[in-house]
Amino acid sequence: MTTRPGSAREDILAGRTSLGIELGSTRIKACLIGSDPSEVLATGSFSWENRLEDGLWTYRLDEVWAGLQAAFADLVADAHDRYGVRPETFGAIGVSAMMHGYLAFDASGDLLVPFRTWRNTNTTVAAAELTELLGVNIPLRWSIAHLHQAVVDAEPHVPQLDFVTTLAGYVHWRLTGRRVLGVGDASGMFPIDSTACDYDERMLQACDTLVAGRLPASVRELLPAVLPAGADAGALTAEGAALLDPSGVLQPGIPLCPPEGDAGTGMVATNSVAPRTGNVSAGTSIFAMVVLERPLAKVHHELDLVTTPVGDAVAMVHCNNGASELAAWAGMFTRFAAAAGQPVSDDSAFEALFREALAGEPDAGGLIAYNHLAGEPIAGLSEGRPLFVRTPDSALNLANFMRAQLYGVFGTLALGMQVLAEEGVGLDRMFAHGGMFRTAGVAQRFLAGALGAPVAVGELASEGGAWGIAVLASYLQHAPQKSLDAYLGEEVFATASVSVVDPDPGDVAGFTTYLDRYRAGLAIEAAAVDSL
Repeated sequence: MTTRPGSAREDILAGRTSLGIELGSTRIKACLIGSDPSEVLATGSFSWENRLEDGLWTYRLDEVWAGLQAAFADLVADAHDRYGVRPETFGAIGVSAMMHGYLAFDASGDLLVPFRTWRNTNTTVAAAELTELLGVNIPLRWSIAHLHQAVVDAEPHVPQLDFVTTLAGYVHWRLTGRRVLGVGDASGMFPIDSTACDYDERMLQACDTLVAGRLPASVRELLPAVLPAGADAGALTAEGAALLDPSGVLQPGIPLCPPEGDAGTGMVATNSVAPRTGNVSAGTSIFAMVVLERPLAKVHHELDLVTTPVGDAVAMVHCNNGASELAAWAGMFTRFAAAAGQPVSDDSAFEALFREALAGEPDAGGLIAYNHLAGEPIAGLSEGRPLFVRTPDSALNLANFMRAQLYGVFGTLALGMQVLAEEGVGLDRMFAHGGMFRTAGVAQRFLAGALGAPVAVGELASEGGAWGIAVLASYLQHAPQKSLDAYLGEEVFATASVSVVDPDPGDVAGFTTYLDRYRAGLAIEAAAVDSL
C-alpha cells in the first residue's frame, strides 16, 4: 500500500486522523489512518503473552497499560520517522480487544479478582445452566458464564461486585470515564436483542430471577451500557491521556467510538457487515463470522450468536486454538536452520514452510495435527494437548507435515462450519485475515478447500483489528447520515485490492478425507487429556 507523504503529514498536523488500538492475544497493535481511511499512515505494536495462574489464563492490568503505552509510543515514533512530525491529537480514537472474559470491579474501581480471559473453560456448570434457562447457546468464555459461575461457586468477591466488563470496555472506561461497550463486544457478554440493539430484556429478567439474592445488583446494572457503531462514547479525559501517553504530549478531549471486540473489528477490516458475508480471523484463536439473513432453526453448542458493530445477528464459530502450535513448529525449524549454520528470518522460514505445504498430498498423506493448546468446546475437549499423529503406513515428509499443520489450524473450525451448512446459511463471500495469510496463496487456498467456498484476502488484512477499530473511529464523522455498510463500501474499500481464491476440487476432497480422520482421532485427544 502506498501513502501520500505530503497529505499524510498535513493530516497528522491538523489532527485529521483516527487512532485504532487493539489488544490481541499476543500483540497490542496501534494503527493510524488519515482522511483517506484506506491508507495506513503509521503503526506501533507491543508483544505480550497470557499466563496461567492458579489454573486460570490471565493478563495483569499493569501489563495492559505498559503495553498500550509502548504501542502508542512506537506508533508516534513511526509517524515521526515517516513524515517528520509527531501526532499530538487525533480526530477520533477507538479501542478494541479480545472479546468475552471477566473483569470485575468494586464500587471504588478496584479489580476484585485477576482478569479471566476468553481462554478459560472453568465455566461448564454455569454455561450449561444458562443455555437451558435462556434457550440460546451460552459458550464457556462468555462474560455472563463467568459471572454466573462465580455466583454458583459463591466466590467471596461476588457481594462486592459493582461493574463487570471486557478488556476493551475496561480500557475505554479508564480513558473516558464511560462504562459503555459497542454492541458487537457486548454480544459476547450477554445475548442481544438485535431489534433493540440492547441486551435481551426477557433474558435479563430470567437471569435476575435465577440469581435472586445472590448478586448485589441486577445483571443489567452490572454490565456496560450498549452502543452501536457511530454513537457518542465519550471523550479522552486528562487522566486517560496521561495513561496512554505519560510524556504529556497527547491532548484530552478527543472523541472515542464505542469500544469493540476483535470479532467486530474483524468484520469491519474485511468489509463483512452485510448479510451473506463472512470472515475468518486466524491468530492465537481462530473464528469465523457469518452475517445471517434469518434466525437459526435450532440451538447449536458449536455456534455463538453475536452481532455486527451495528447490531445485526451473526453466527460465530469460535475455536480457542488457532495458529500458535503452527508457529511453535515453525520456530523449531528456524532454530534448526540456525543450528546448522544457515540462519533464516522468521518470515523466511514461514514462507519456505508454507510453500513446501503446497507440494503435500491433498489429504496430507495420512498425517493428523491437533493444535489444541487449550480446551476446545466444539471438539468436546476441556483441556488441550497438542498432538501430531500418524499411522505406520502414512507418508511422512516435510510437505505432508506442513500441510497437516495448516489443515490442523482449520480442523475444529471446519467442524463448526458444517453445522452452519446444515442450517442452510447462505454465504456469498468469505474474507480471511491474520498473519498466516501473508504468504500468498497457501493458507488462503487451504481454507477455501476446507470451507468449500471462495476465500478473499485483501491488502489491508495484515493490519487486522487495529485498522478495523481505527475505521470505526473515523466512522464517527459519518454516522448517522451513512450506514456502516455504505461507509465501508463507498469510502474504505472502493479501491481496495482483493485476491480471491476458489476452492480447488482436489483440496476439497483431500480436506474432507483429512477431516474424517481428524474427527475420528479426537478420541486420541480425549485420552491424552486423561493420561497426560
